Amino acid sequence: RSPMSAIYLSALRDLGNERFLPGFYLRSSGTGHPLLWSAAKMITIIVDNYDDAIEFFVEVLGFELVDDSPSLTNDGRPKRWVVVKPPQAETGILLAQADGDHQRLAVGNQVAGRVGFFLRVDEFKTAYDGMVTAGVEFITEPRMEDYGQFAVFLDVSGNRWDLLGPVKRAFPGISLPRIEHSVTCDVHGTNNELPSIS
Repeated sequence: RSPMSAIYLSALRDLGNERFLPGFYLRSSGTGHPLLWSAAKMITIIVDNYDDAIEFFVEVLGFELVDDSPSLTNDGRPKRWVVVKPPQAETGILLAQADGDHQRLAVGNQVAGRVGFFLRVDEFKTAYDGMVTAGVEFITEPRMEDYGQFAVFLDVSGNRWDLLGPVKRAFPGISLPRIEHSVTCDVHGTNNELPSIS
């Protein structure tokens, strides 16, 4: 199984039970509230070339190729509908080949040079070492933060990603007590409620 176990990407047209803006696809939670969603279904990454992008995400990162089928642009020209995703992840990535000078300017710069994508893995060192061996370019060294170990890498288009390890627990291997209910005791003649810990 690929170490790429989960992807955290935020997203947002209206198509039946699905609402979206260009490049973002969300599935409704069915609650009736227009801003409550059950999952981010897909996001778009603009790439220079379909095949180069597929090779990077599938062969290098170990993503699944969900779809690669013929499609048409809005004005009827042929294109491809290419979707990849990490194994077991719910959110997919639509790899859109840049069409025209305006879109080509966005390749590798979709979020103005900031980290825009976040890939969480079960085993950070295994994933990191494998990606380095495969030739993935990391632009920071791994370091530990409160939310876990991470390092920044570049995808085939030059977009910045965080590779994120498991969330760091305050007390590894120790289960903290659970507060069940309150009990009353008398301290210096005053009733005080204290939690009952199990």
